[in-house]
Amino acid sequence: MTTEDREPEKGGDVTEGHSPTAGPERLNTSVAHNARVWNYWIGGKDNYEVDQRVGEHVAGMFPVIRAVARADREFLARAVRFVTAERGMRQFLDVGTGLPTVDNTHEIAQRIAPESRVVYVDNDPIVLVHARSLLTSSPEGVTDYIDADVRDPDGILLRAAETLDLTRPVALMMLGILNFVLDTGEARDIVRRLMAALPSGSHLVLTHPTYDSDVGGEGNRAAMEFWNANATPPITARSRAEITGFLDGLEVLEPGLVPCSQWRAGAESAAPVPQFGAVAVKP
Repeated sequence: MTTEDREPEKGGDVTEGHSPTAGPERLNTSVAHNARVWNYWIGGKDNYEVDQRVGEHVAGMFPVIRAVARADREFLARAVRFVTAERGMRQFLDVGTGLPTVDNTHEIAQRIAPESRVVYVDNDPIVLVHARSLLTSSPEGVTDYIDADVRDPDGILLRAAETLDLTRPVALMMLGILNFVLDTGEARDIVRRLMAALPSGSHLVLTHPTYDSDVGGEGNRAAMEFWNANATPPITARSRAEITGFLDGLEVLEPGLVPCSQWRAGAESAAPVPQFGAVAVKP
């Protein structure tokens, strides 16, 4: 595994107090881990042999998974550009950050609006090791990283408030994270509690894998069963109706809840993937 050790760029504001200094002792390199396998699927180098083996096995069972990984990353870029340039968002709370790669949330947002403030949240030890590369910023903006679990929304909000002004609209990014909360009721409650703390005009940006056969999700069941027996953390997919439930009380923006590969992709021929994506606004 390669480990970048890039220091924060000078000139940008990096919030003190959350710099990742612990984490390597939490790494278990004998078991495949989601962040590293996902990194492998999108062509990254921050993974181990065990991640590659499990990744190849899952891809053999469910060949579309690499397309899902790429589509999810491309959705992130389009969604951040959309909410920044067209919806005026200048604050981002990115829960379930994943391993840093090119065009992370702060890079896209601050390219459009340099004053944007971004807080990343993850409790993945491998992400923690690499998080320093996320703590870069334009001179006008701010970035921060919080080591926290999605199941602790109150703790996330408390620490995010040290960097973000929660009386002003925030874009809550939850890409590929609620699928690690196996109980659907708990996952809905997490979204509800996070969005309840944010003011009118805040946005929810969401992706989630699905079992629905009309978008090719029928292979997800066997692949996820293999994953849950051989890797960590455990994962689940959900139906369109279940994922729609996460958007209750919000205004879902066009084109609605669709395969993330087709969300504002600008190409009618974009193939669907079994990963839904949506952007919604709090009235």
